[in-house]
Amino acid sequence: MRGDLFRKLIARCLSIGLAVLAFLVSALTNATGWGLALVLAALAAAALERRIRPGADTAAETALIAAGVLVAYLRRLDAGFDPALAATALVLLGLVLLEGPLRQAGDLEIRTANLPVRSWTPLAATHLGDALLGLLAVVALAAAAAAPAALALAVTVLVAAGAAAAGLDLARRRFRPPASGGAVRRAVRAHQPEFLLYFSAPPGSEYQVTMWLPYLERIGRPFLVVLREPEFLAPVAAATTAPVVYCPTLRSIDEVLVPSLKVAFYVNHGAKNSHCIRFTQLTHIQLHHGDSDKAPSANPVSALFDRIFVAGQAAIERYARAGIDIPAEKFVIVGRPQVESIAVRREPLPVDAPRTVLYTPTWTGHHADADYCSLSVAEPLLRRLLDRGVTVILRAHPYTGQNPASARQLGRLTELLAADRAATGRQHLWGTAAGRELSLVECVNRSDALISDVSGVISDYLYSGKPFAVTDMTGDGDAFTERFPLAAAGYVLRRDMANVDEVLDRLLGADPLAPDRWLTRRRYLGDFPAESYADAFLEAARRELDPAVREARVPAQR
Repeated sequence: MRGDLFRKLIARCLSIGLAVLAFLVSALTNATGWGLALVLAALAAAALERRIRPGADTAAETALIAAGVLVAYLRRLDAGFDPALAATALVLLGLVLLEGPLRQAGDLEIRTANLPVRSWTPLAATHLGDALLGLLAVVALAAAAAAPAALALAVTVLVAAGAAAAGLDLARRRFRPPASGGAVRRAVRAHQPEFLLYFSAPPGSEYQVTMWLPYLERIGRPFLVVLREPEFLAPVAAATTAPVVYCPTLRSIDEVLVPSLKVAFYVNHGAKNSHCIRFTQLTHIQLHHGDSDKAPSANPVSALFDRIFVAGQAAIERYARAGIDIPAEKFVIVGRPQVESIAVRREPLPVDAPRTVLYTPTWTGHHADADYCSLSVAEPLLRRLLDRGVTVILRAHPYTGQNPASARQLGRLTELLAADRAATGRQHLWGTAAGRELSLVECVNRSDALISDVSGVISDYLYSGKPFAVTDMTGDGDAFTERFPLAAAGYVLRRDMANVDEVLDRLLGADPLAPDRWLTRRRYLGDFPAESYADAFLEAARRELDPAVREARVPAQR
């Protein structure tokens, strides 16, 4: 998170600084050419800030840039007062003042994908700021070419006409909404969805949804995805053929909750989940986006849901161990369907066979009690692995870059792997190659052992039957496996790495914990046949959609 704030601060300072400098050079010096060059640089900085800080209020710097462009334009024409340029200035001022309110109004409109609804108004309102930056760039280029001011006025009026049309349509929608609901509601009703997947999360969290979409599609019933943040619309829509709807307000949620819906699935404990849980006519089911012994995996908020689908008995015990009292009938053991493609290895490798180790450091978490990240102590670990001739797949958590210290530590590890790859030819993988070009399942199947922090990766890896080690970044020592029971089926690396050689000898050699892992696998991932492993989830989901089951059920205790 600190890295994200740092990037936003840098973008803000760059945008404001260049805008002020462009205005001063254009207005107070005769260096018109340099002023226009600075204007274009300021526009580029403003565009960058809009990408890093979506929805940022940039009216002040946009006004400064516009003033700088107009002063430079007047000097380039060198013809005194120009009515066309004055009119251009007035229209530009109106656009600068209108951009913020229009964007805010557009942000309150429903947006959709994979649904036969086409509405240009919200998009036009949302992207007016980008259009304004583009318009200023065109006016700046016209000034540089000393083109007639009438040309700049014509282009400016064209953009203003589009903005005015979008504003009027938004006002009509707000003050005279259709009595029977809008086009989105009509399209959703025609789709007749039986369940929805509801999602709200910080940026970069779309993996929580995409891991479940293939299995929701395999249920074989029509459904839709409801998003509460606009940045997820494009990536989620690309991952499914189901309708995807961005609902910015509570009223917009009302609009898409059509009578055919029976069940709502959730993949995290986002605060906005409560906006949907309030609909008591639905059965609300928590799926989670992984199974681990992390503190957030036993969240008391889970008690709000009608059903909690868990991978195995260990998840139920985790809640009890945390002192969270949830009725047993709320839990349904469905396995972890995402592991069905993981290859299972029941026989150990020969001791002298080359090894590939998957290392998956987690991130530092939102709070100190969820910081299990081992990146700060990972360099000696990687050096020991390389000394043993191991090929390493380094797959870091997607949030790693949000912490500058973690990002630097990860950078040192990738440099170490790159140098060893150049020296030895071993095909280490890291960065995009390990995090995007390969899925987690593919990384698991390519590896012979895992080293991980406390995270859901360990539960997934457990399905393979292959050995794993867990870093104890809490410093709990002997009490570590009491807090994190899954670690007892693996080899625990101490925070100071004092036992790294002993752990690697067992992990890459005799592997004495192999029998314990198979018993633990059953507790954590359920006891389902490998050839039909995902069917447990599919059948449980279909039962929740069965009218007979729903009618016979006692009303949910929420």
